[in-house]
Amino acid sequence: MASPAARSASSRTVPARPNTAFRQLRGRLSPGEFAAAVRRSAREIGEQVSCDARYVGRVESGEIRCPNYAYERVFRHMFPGLTLPDMGFAPREAVRGRGARTAAVSAAPLATDPDHRDTRIQICEESDVLRRAFITGGPAAALGFAALHPIEAAAAASGRVPPPRPPGGRAGAAEATAVEQAVRHIRLLDDRHGAEGIYHRATQPLRAAYDLLEADVRHRSVADRLHTGAGELAISVGWLAHDSGRFDDARSHYAEALATARVCGDAALEAHAFCNTAFLARDAGRPREAVRAAQAGQQAAKHLASPRLLSLLALREAGGWAGLADRSGCEQALARAERLFAGGPRDSDPEWMTFYGEAELAGLEAQCWSALGDAGRAAEHAHRAVALQDPHFTRNIALFTAELAADLAADGAPEEAAAAGLRVLALLTQVRSARIRTLLTTTAHTLRPHHTLPPVADFLSRHAAAGARDGEAAAQVVGVG
Repeated sequence: MASPAARSASSRTVPARPNTAFRQLRGRLSPGEFAAAVRRSAREIGEQVSCDARYVGRVESGEIRCPNYAYERVFRHMFPGLTLPDMGFAPREAVRGRGARTAAVSAAPLATDPDHRDTRIQICEESDVLRRAFITGGPAAALGFAALHPIEAAAAASGRVPPPRPPGGRAGAAEATAVEQAVRHIRLLDDRHGAEGIYHRATQPLRAAYDLLEADVRHRSVADRLHTGAGELAISVGWLAHDSGRFDDARSHYAEALATARVCGDAALEAHAFCNTAFLARDAGRPREAVRAAQAGQQAAKHLASPRLLSLLALREAGGWAGLADRSGCEQALARAERLFAGGPRDSDPEWMTFYGEAELAGLEAQCWSALGDAGRAAEHAHRAVALQDPHFTRNIALFTAELAADLAADGAPEEAAAAGLRVLALLTQVRSARIRTLLTTTAHTLRPHHTLPPVADFLSRHAAAGARDGEAAAQVVGVG
């Protein structure tokens, strides 16, 4: 006879049933590309949804049986004439209500078969209320993200939220979900606003996530999620440090993620950590380390069935070769990256790679040619990167435009460079990134001999004014601390 606890858990869960209808609607797009299409469609009708590849995967796996109202409006806009059942969703009344809201995930104990993976799921997707609660008072708040504003560094540095302490020293699915949501939230804010306004605040949920690894975890699936989530969070926080110019901090965070990957045997996390380590090494002036880290990442990723991941790692290797002024090695790595990219997206592509499309490929190639001293070729690729960039990635639009400005200035096109620089300055009201400011400073230095040209004079004047405002803002942040 089943125990009361077992009967209670059984009443709150249902077997996972893949949503094959929705998978057919996605067609040949990767989960990341489809998520980008969802976000674009949302903007067309005035909605705002934070759709990513993981959300698409949750829908297709059947974990999300019915979307919230915002997603429903977006999906109906994308697929006119189709009802929710036509898209493979369950009727809303079947998944709403108190029973649905209190659903829980049950998984196998750690002491049982290590290959066991639980197939029962929570039956209710977040409602509009729960979606707002995630930002203001849900799991993300428990991990230190309450009231986080990406541009207000002073406010971001002022709060101090202690790490969550699970009752009885235990951690479960709710804590694992909180860590995963924190990772998504950081990535979304970084895509839109850059790293500087959120780095210091983001270290709080990272500490909390690693505290959770010391808690008593009864289910293997939860332990796996906590380790992977903590590692991904370390990489995300490391990237914020990297983009803010705090290279030593970034190196430490990436090393922590790599150690976590090795402890739990997570090849995907290991490849991600090596990918970012290679990128950091290139930016920090350690090109040989960049090559070695990128090659180690390719070794870790070789069985992950993701050509796009291998393509990105090949680009990281190419960046290292460019830093060594090894044109032959760089060209070989670039050719391999392009060939792997042409293999197309796969369902097995990591969730964090949603940014890697044709625009990113072109942008990273532009960086390689710039490092090799071929400014004309770099400018061509940078032009393409700006033209192809998804509007969702505001930070990348600013970054690639800043690189375009620097390449044009180096290639002897001062007026075009100044025009691109002015577009970046306009975007800096939304984005804060040390890398972007450094590129603009380099461009301004290159353009000073051409200060008599009106477009150049305008750029130099506005760049100087922006630098003064940044200095005042930094002083205010120091004063608050």
